[in-house]
Amino acid sequence: QNSMVLSAAIFITLIGLIIYLHFVKIDQESLLVIGSLGIQVTSSYASGKESTTFIEMGQVKDVVINEAIHMQKVIYYLCILLQDPEDPQGVSEVVPLFQSSKPRLDCLIEVYKSCQEILEQRKTVPQSS
Repeated sequence: QNSMVLSAAIFITLIGLIIYLHFVKIDQESLLVIGSLGIQVTSSYASGKESTTFIEMGQVKDVVINEAIHMQKVIYYLCILLQDPEDPQGVSEVVPLFQSSKPRLDCLIEVYKSCQEILEQRKTVPQSS
């Protein structure tokens, strides 16, 4: 009977580990910004699974560095502000980026500057219909 309980515990632990690796543990996060198309956010999990989200450039209002207080520490993270379709001056949603990797502020600043350059180019180039 003890061996059966031990076998069940090992089996449940292995199933839990597989679920964790497949759905939770993110190994790598990437951001691809194409001024004429949009922003692609890709998360690669430890199991090899990839999750990709695409945001059309017409929905993007801005990219900002936000700060939050967590466990008596200030943490910084990059966010995409999505434009509210009903109010052009408003923000409908905030999409946080790099939630798992939590890069340092100096790394976030470099990514932020690159994103802002692309967004500025998009504003200066006339939109074709």
